[in-house]
Amino acid sequence: MKVMIRKNAAGALTAYVPKKDLEEPITESQKPELWGGVVTLANGWRLELPDLPGDTRLPITVEARRLEG
Repeated sequence: MKVMIRKNAAGALTAYVPKKDLEEPITESQKPELWGGVVTLANGWRLELPDLPGDTRLPITVEARRLEG
C-alpha cells in the first residue's frame, strides 16, 4: 500500500495512508534509520518499509506492506 512518511509540526514522524484516510504517529521503529525495517503506528498497525538510504528526505511516498498481528 502507498504510505506517505513525513514529520509533523512537532517534529514527530507520521504515516499517512491515503486509501484509508488514516494519519498516525510512528511510535516504534525496528531500525534507527527507519528504512528497511518494521515500524509500529499509534493505532497498532505494523508496516514494513522499503530499504532506502538513511538520509532520504521527507516527505516521501513509499510502497509499504502491512503486517498482520
